[in-house]
Amino acid sequence: MRRWGPAAIVTLAAIAALTALTADAAVGQPRPAAPKEATAPREAGELIMAIVSIKTQQVTFYDAEGWIFRAPVSTGVKERETPAGVFAVIEKDKDHHSSMYDDAWMPHMQRITWNGLALHGGPLPGYAASHGCVRMPFGFAEKLFGKTRIGMRVIISPNDAAPVEFSHPALSLFTPNVEAIAAAPVHAETLAREAAEAATAGVETKKAAATAARETASLTSSLRKLELLKRSADAEFASADKALAAAKTDQAKARAEDRKQKAAAKATEVVTQLDTAKADAKSKLDAAAAAKDAAKAAETKKAASAKAASEAKLALEPVSIYISRAKRKLYVRRNTHKPAPDGGGEVFDATIEVPVTIRNPEKRIGTHVFTAMARKDAALRWTAVTIDDADDAKDALDRITIPQDVLDRIVPTALPRSSIVVSDEPLSAETNYRTEFVAVLSNQPQGGFITREPSTDALVASDNFFGFFFQRNWSPQTGNARWRGGQGYR
Repeated sequence: MRRWGPAAIVTLAAIAALTALTADAAVGQPRPAAPKEATAPREAGELIMAIVSIKTQQVTFYDAEGWIFRAPVSTGVKERETPAGVFAVIEKDKDHHSSMYDDAWMPHMQRITWNGLALHGGPLPGYAASHGCVRMPFGFAEKLFGKTRIGMRVIISPNDAAPVEFSHPALSLFTPNVEAIAAAPVHAETLAREAAEAATAGVETKKAAATAARETASLTSSLRKLELLKRSADAEFASADKALAAAKTDQAKARAEDRKQKAAAKATEVVTQLDTAKADAKSKLDAAAAAKDAAKAAETKKAASAKAASEAKLALEPVSIYISRAKRKLYVRRNTHKPAPDGGGEVFDATIEVPVTIRNPEKRIGTHVFTAMARKDAALRWTAVTIDDADDAKDALDRITIPQDVLDRIVPTALPRSSIVVSDEPLSAETNYRTEFVAVLSNQPQGGFITREPSTDALVASDNFFGFFFQRNWSPQTGNARWRGGQGYR
């Protein structure tokens, strides 16, 4: 055994005394109360956002009047941390079983990324214990499941955060046009009907153009045959004429003359047929060209009508804006409520993506979420949530100039639940055609995000569903873009 000398014994005694003092001090200090389920004493309105506090292990749901539901949660453990950032509900599954964790039951699952992060019912030991998801009490998750919607904002904050009433000149620009909003449903319905009529007309003109093309192809073949017959008749006439000139006897001359007359008659007949066929062909070729032009025009009208109908329908939806200092870009998302063509979730319109002016772009701006909670007279009433405060919310908006053409497109029908997110962060690679915005704070632990495979590339609907293309995702593990297929359900 090792012997302890006098100095070591004194050191151990000092450590023991210090430990005892620390323990006594801890006993003297009240522990923070564990979060409990709570419901505000009023009738709940439409849920607008949920805020998860990693620090206090709590989730709070808000409607236009403030908090309405609150409950304890269990977030990710060390190296599997739940990432702090800005998300939205992108899929709901009442009886979900994980394909990542041995078919683990995740009841009343509300997905916020396609690579497997979600809010769901689960056991709560009183501390962080998940692999990255946000576990809620089973009964609470069940109660909330029917009250949320696809696209509802989910904010995960490293500390406590809550929406505070907020006003700013930039937000005062979002004063919707009452007449435009009132007329929007009828306008959308009218344009949808016109788009359907244009689509039907497009099909008919396309069929007519195809029929005309087949007919002209047949005519072209007939003309080629008649041209060959004419050349053959001309050659026969020339040969007969040559034979007549060379004939020496009356009998030979008579045969050659008869042959020449027959060749001449044949040539005349073929020329008549060819002239008639050419006249007919010209008429049909002109008709085919007109049909082709009509089909192109119908397709152009169909596309324009569908785009107008789509934009009119989108005007009935709240708008979400994301402004990234890292990329100096502004992105706009609206939910189309159309199911994704490859299954899972709904398609979000992402047709607006433009550069944005940010004053002092080298300086951090923080991450702030501004949300239109309700109408306020002719304008909107806004709140702000800050989860990374390099700048305060006011200073952040002071530094940004939103392009006027973007404002012109979205302000007239701006609705409650519209939002503006300002952040230092670029959009995560998890942001795609069937998500709203996914942005993760790079200065916070995010093990539960990084350890998951990025969501898969899949069939993506292009603008207004006129075509499809594949989207490439970035792998945070390898740093490489790669093509994948299938679905990334977790």
